[in-house]
Amino acid sequence: MGGERGVRDLRVLIIGGGIGGLTAAIALRQRGFAVEIIEKASTLSVDGVGIIQQGNVLRALNALGILDRYIDAGVGFDAVEVYAPNGERVARVPSHRLIAERPANLGIGRRALQKVLSDSARDAGAKLRLETTAVSIELAEHSHVRLSDGSSGHYDLVVGADGSHSQTRGMVLPKAPAPQFTGQGVWRCNLPRLPGLDALHAYNGPIGAGLVPIDADQMYLYLTTPEPDNPRYPNQGLAARMRDRAAHCAEAIRTLAEGITDDESVVYRPLETLLVEGPWHRGCAVLLGDSVHTTTPHLGQGAGLAIEDSLVLAEELARHVDIESALVAYHARRFERCAYIVRASLAICWGQLGKGPPIDNAKATAEMFAVTAQPI
Repeated sequence: MGGERGVRDLRVLIIGGGIGGLTAAIALRQRGFAVEIIEKASTLSVDGVGIIQQGNVLRALNALGILDRYIDAGVGFDAVEVYAPNGERVARVPSHRLIAERPANLGIGRRALQKVLSDSARDAGAKLRLETTAVSIELAEHSHVRLSDGSSGHYDLVVGADGSHSQTRGMVLPKAPAPQFTGQGVWRCNLPRLPGLDALHAYNGPIGAGLVPIDADQMYLYLTTPEPDNPRYPNQGLAARMRDRAAHCAEAIRTLAEGITDDESVVYRPLETLLVEGPWHRGCAVLLGDSVHTTTPHLGQGAGLAIEDSLVLAEELARHVDIESALVAYHARRFERCAYIVRASLAICWGQLGKGPPIDNAKATAEMFAVTAQPI
């Protein structure tokens, strides 16, 4: 955690009220910084499907003091099972617990996760403004930010946590690349939890599939599918489209997919990737999460990287006597781990699409657990 000589009395503006923005608010408030979050949406509501949080994420959440809230809102498990395209189980990869007497992984509904984070950020004293965006950021000794509601303010630090299509990235790092479509999309839907489901089940093949428990009664089914023309599907008909794609999977997945009948329960998004190779800051504005390292979900680490970013950023601000040194140190601690996840996830994606060699999911998962078990 931060030492005693770091910068003091920072006024911080966080752009984006998602996972990265909310965890950054919690971590920064823990260190006594004044924090304001702006979010363009009218609520902090998110889609209703699930998400996996792995051991390294639970370790970071423990450092933030909110792990028990997380565990109470989800379901823990300690392994990943890998299946061949024909449905045969080929491996059970144990996930080592990084915190004693706590699960190695956690499945949780996104709405439950968002509630834990937003409640925790408010409890920590962060201020939240909805339906508000940053219109411009002038970078000098302080950041002067003009907001969409007509107000403006000076901030010691601006944190861009507004996702892969970040508007903040364009203002802070105008030469940074944009996310690139991979050729795949991901489909997700919550279903009744299978009896005895005590691990993430991941199915290999040209269409990837998986099952993740998220509470006592529910799990979510995901599919990663070739979508070569990057289509945008209307909500009407999503359930039938997901069932159609599951028809090419193992029998167990096909059977489960027969229960997908409600278009509103299906979430589809194209898979994109981005890695900003250069600095993640300019002046007193910095980016985190998907705004600088968008990853595909094949290793289940996208949200976790943003949470780790937030904790490291707060730690470095508390350690250093000036903001520039803190932001350089933040990038130095984060780049290699984030780059590894982006590249390794993309390799799995390309293997499924035939753009690269097939990747052994059991081996890739075990390697990921070993890498992410290392201290951040």
